[in-house]
Amino acid sequence: YAENEKMSIATDIGMITDNIRRHLYKSKLVVLESNYDPNMLMMGSYPYSLKKRVMSDTGHLSNEDAAGGVCERCGSGVLQKEKSQWMLRMSDYSEDLLKGLDDTNFAPKVKLGQINWIGKSSGVELDVNIVGGGKFSIFTTCIETVYGITFFVIAPDGKLIKELMPRVENKEEVNKYIEETKKKSAMDRTELNKGKTGCILKGIKAINPINGKEVPIFLGDFVLGDYGTGAVMAVPSHDQRDYEYAKEFNIPMVEVITGGDISTKAYEKHEYLENKDAKLINSREFSGLSVMDAKEAITKYLEEKGIARRVNNYKMRDWIFSRQRFWGEPIPMIYCEHCGWQPMKEEDLPLLLPDVAEYEPTDNGESPLAKITDWVNTKCPKCGENARRETDTMPNWAGSSWYFLRFMDARNDKEFASMEAMKYWGQVDWYNGGMEHTARHLLYARFWVQFLHNIGLVPKSEMIDTRVSHGMVLGSDNQKMSKSKGNVINPDDIVSEFGADTLRVYEMFMGDYTCDAPWSTDSLRGCKRFIDKIIRLKDKVVSRDEYTKNLEALINKSIKKIGYDLVNMAYNTAVSTLMILANAYDDCDNITKKDYETLLILLNPIAPHITEELNEALGNKPIVEQSWPEYDEEKTIEEEKEIGVQVNGKLRASIKVNVNDSEDVMKEKAMAEENVKKFIEGKEIVKVIAIKGRIVNIVVK
Repeated sequence: YAENEKMSIATDIGMITDNIRRHLYKSKLVVLESNYDPNMLMMGSYPYSLKKRVMSDTGHLSNEDAAGGVCERCGSGVLQKEKSQWMLRMSDYSEDLLKGLDDTNFAPKVKLGQINWIGKSSGVELDVNIVGGGKFSIFTTCIETVYGITFFVIAPDGKLIKELMPRVENKEEVNKYIEETKKKSAMDRTELNKGKTGCILKGIKAINPINGKEVPIFLGDFVLGDYGTGAVMAVPSHDQRDYEYAKEFNIPMVEVITGGDISTKAYEKHEYLENKDAKLINSREFSGLSVMDAKEAITKYLEEKGIARRVNNYKMRDWIFSRQRFWGEPIPMIYCEHCGWQPMKEEDLPLLLPDVAEYEPTDNGESPLAKITDWVNTKCPKCGENARRETDTMPNWAGSSWYFLRFMDARNDKEFASMEAMKYWGQVDWYNGGMEHTARHLLYARFWVQFLHNIGLVPKSEMIDTRVSHGMVLGSDNQKMSKSKGNVINPDDIVSEFGADTLRVYEMFMGDYTCDAPWSTDSLRGCKRFIDKIIRLKDKVVSRDEYTKNLEALINKSIKKIGYDLVNMAYNTAVSTLMILANAYDDCDNITKKDYETLLILLNPIAPHITEELNEALGNKPIVEQSWPEYDEEKTIEEEKEIGVQVNGKLRASIKVNVNDSEDVMKEKAMAEENVKKFIEGKEIVKVIAIKGRIVNIVVK
């Protein structure tokens, strides 16, 4: 966009966030989670539970910063505390975000990242009664294994354990396990390869809803309280995780599908689904049915009993939109003891951060804004009584999820971007970045756009057409560059020793743009030799404004190939083509001025400095002011090519043929090859098949 004079990329961030906030809050996209009033945990019929974030004594840490239950910097212990948070109801857009991928040209692995993050699965939600009263629900994609349930596992940080705690007989043991879980991040808890931990709830049992058997309930840290229903069914004979858990706690196993061997491991879902002969066993009237037939029959049976529903489940959760820090857009909501949470009036926006000298973190995990009473204390926009501002601020994602829309109309002081401007510019044609941003950032941006589209403020539900991700330059040891590993390459040092153009050429040549590639100083030196060759070729130039005859076909093919590669980010093959062309020049006694000029222009996007210097030495105007060279399509077609000759399907020789050779001429050339003669002499030739420009196959008895 910045290359076009019609658009300025200068932006007024305050105005941007002001406009976007107006649309968000006016449309009630933002939903409050609060522990002030239980009734406020509902909006329509959608319930919310309190969310959790890892906290230290001085503030919030990411999962990565709190690995192992300690702060990465100081080593202090960290734990999870409940904290009311603002959220965007992103989960409502799960299906729209999946379907919207059909309207994009994202790279396949980028689409896969989106699909996996959303995590759609179709299955059954099943109600489970608790002995003595109470119930909970579980979601499963394997309802056919319901007769094999031998225990249930619930989250240590879910609401169900709080409800059950008065009936738990081993409270001390359970509370200890809950406290230990608070020290772990969600990432640690769901790691597949970690050991299985758990704690039985003594005195409480659940009832298998299909056969009425009483089974134990365990706490397990791999179940998250804020994901799904916070409870899972366990079928150890047909799920590896459940199998390992059952072995750890000596829980019985019931095999309900034939073909497994639970003496050594679980007979997993993917195995029995691939086994067409697998049948249900130990499943009463459903025994003998195939897995797929049983899945449907059991679902219908449970639906008729009124205890099951077919549902789609999504891994993607609602977007936590609160941060307990000073820097960030303030959330323009006000809490009144009489009116509850109220949005600020639009005429009072934007809400700005206070101008203060210090904004140190609080000692209780609250935002630094909470200490600035002059800013916090205000009046209720509804009743006028004393009230308090929200002190959390928005995350960085609040701006990065839609800035590309602002680029389309950067000087607009009435709205974030006019519909006319957005229709003129259309979608972002090519959005490039690291793979780490192809999941969350891209998902947030797409969600933001879909919401704005739904309320009529942007022209399309997908405003990004193509999204690609670049690979990473690794150290020479194939590891991610890190100071601690001592494998960091300083680009300044490379430029000083080899030159900026050598570094640029090597970076483009080192591998597929979308894949990681290790650093190789030897390959870098090879690129320096290539640049030196380009310089030496100037001494071969003769003053003729036409292509050298025997180079003409190669030059035309190179123009076509490099033009295509640069547009499609196939930089490594573009450099390879340039090297082949330079070698062909080097084999000649001399080259024409036009030969050399074309080579310099083709190399210029990758090595701009030396090519401009050499071009200036030829007396030409700067390359950046010239047009890209054109190619003659007819001269890109090879007149002669090498094809294989087979005898009874086995390759026996290769021959050179002209593209215009007839099938009869191809056959004559093939039959004349010495190695072919050895395999056909004295034998009856049944037929000779010649496919023009591709192959000759001779069939003999």
